[in-house]
Amino acid sequence: MREARLLERIRLKEQDPLRRESEDQSRVIDSIQDHLKQILNTRQGNVLIAEEYGTPDFTEFLTDYPQSLRGFERAIKQTITQFEPRLRAVRVAFTPQEEDRLAVKFQIFAKLAASDSNTSVLFESLLDSDGKISIKK
Repeated sequence: MREARLLERIRLKEQDPLRRESEDQSRVIDSIQDHLKQILNTRQGNVLIAEEYGTPDFTEFLTDYPQSLRGFERAIKQTITQFEPRLRAVRVAFTPQEEDRLAVKFQIFAKLAASDSNTSVLFESLLDSDGKISIKK
């Protein structure tokens, strides 16, 4: 049951002890999406057992916007690569946003890391003016 993180698996086992342990790719992607939202909305230094967990303060990147976009992309890619082992070949790309100039939109491209999978995934993310990141498939 690699589709879920450890705490999700424990919770699922408590809810349905007879559940068979087969991998459902859509559940894997949903779990990854939830975890990405958690990782990218956590600032480095806020998790006591892993100081590097999360992302740097994005307001630092926004002071030099748009010159700082490559650094922003690198920081997100590095964080995902380090803390989401179910993804491999991660790429992050800024997407110009016409509607809201105060929001930064970017796409996360990756492949599922399961040994028998060559499935690509795409997540669209939006950093709003409050510093909150939303993620959708």
